Parts: sequence; structure tokens; C-alpha cells
Amino acid sequence: MSRSTFERIVSRAMAALAVAASCVIPLAWAADPSAALLGSPVRNAKDQAQDASRKPLELLKFAQVKPGMQVLDVASGGGYTAQVLALAVGPTGKVWAQVAKPSPALEARLAANPQPNLVILNQPFETLLPADAPRVDLITLILSYHDIANTPVDRAKMNKAMFDALKPGGHLVLIDHATKPGAGTSVTSTLHRIDEKTVRDEVTAAGFRVEADSDAWRNPADPREEHWSKMTIPTDHFALRFVKPQ
Repeated sequence: MSRSTFERIVSRAMAALAVAASCVIPLAWAADPSAALLGSPVRNAKDQAQDASRKPLELLKFAQVKPGMQVLDVASGGGYTAQVLALAVGPTGKVWAQVAKPSPALEARLAANPQPNLVILNQPFETLLPADAPRVDLITLILSYHDIANTPVDRAKMNKAMFDALKPGGHLVLIDHATKPGAGTSVTSTLHRIDEKTVRDEVTAAGFRVEADSDAWRNPADPREEHWSKMTIPTDHFALRFVKPQ
């Protein structure tokens, strides 16, 4: 076989492999694009270590996140959830990561890996989204309602602010550490848990309607008697999806 013939064969084989790859990669993304986004290089090792317990794919499914959505992540903290949401809504969407006071961890996250569609919003809980900002499709409040209950925040005003920030038909997804029924807010500062019924009652009082709940984060083995951070098993979480009526 001549050198030129060998080179032509190799060239054709490489071209065939390139075509095959171009078919396989889009099919993988089409099959589960949200699973692929968890491997994004902007996500750090600490985030990925939390994925097993925080279940971001289940969150994206339960919240019905789609590309192009406008999202407000309330009490963003270090930005774990906000970053996942920004990856999921893509370049045509936008995520506002709300913090009531500056968050060095969130600022460091974006300094290390800037995302044009993820914006820090320093705003009080009682107002949340400035009046001149566009209304959003989705609000998320993950594992922080009990913390807010330990502050002087007027939760009725905050819940009304979330209601007003949403478009009609928009959703609020709220997940938190569950306590025993009837506990109300009595253990929010000791066990850092909150009663699901209390959350339902307070949020629906602002005009929301409960649309769905999820067992994805439930753990019946949790006695709900310990601080969530001291647990050796996953904490029992309730997950609620509220809707702003049309």
C-alpha cells in the first residue's frame, strides 16, 4: 500500500468518526440535558459532593425549569442552587441570586467562573425584586425559610413580595427541613427545621395556591428531633410547588 493511499484511508476513517461523534453527543444531551449540565466545569467539587443529598436534577424537574426562563432564587447563600438554575435556563434565560446582605461565597463563585445570566441581587426580603425589574417565571427558596423565621423579617411581606415578583401562572418552589407536625416555628433556631403546615399556611395567605408536593427529598427514617447538621442520615425535607393564579 502506498503512503498516499494509507493517508487517504486514515483521513476517511477520521472523518467518519467525526460524523459519528456529532450524532452521539447531541443525542446524549437530548436524552438528559440537565444531567449533562451537572458536569459543567463551572461547578466545583464541593457542589458535586452535595448533589447526592440535594438532588439538583429532581429540583429542576419539580420546578419545571426550561431554557429561557427568568428565575429569582431567594436567599441564595453561596449560590449552589442559583448556579444550577443558571446552567439550566441557558443563555436566553436569567437568574437573580437574591441575598439580603453581601455573600462573599457567592461573590467568589462568580469571580472564579462568571456567568452572564447569573446576577447577584442585594435586596431585602420584604421587597425582593425592584418594581422596575421584569416579573419572573419561577422563584426558588431552598432550605432557608426556617432561617428567615429566625430573623426580624416580616414573612407576610416577603411572601407577598414573592407573589408580586411572579408572572401570573408562575411558580414558587420551596424546600426545607421538616420538623414534627404541630411544631410551627418553635424549633427554627434550635433544630433549624420548620413545620410544613406553617409554611403552607403562611405562603397561601399571600395569594398562592399549592399545586404539588414531592417525596423526592423525604426520609421517613429521620426522627425529626435533631439539628439537621448533626444528622448521620439524610434529613427529611418537604418540597412544595405553589402557583400564582392566572
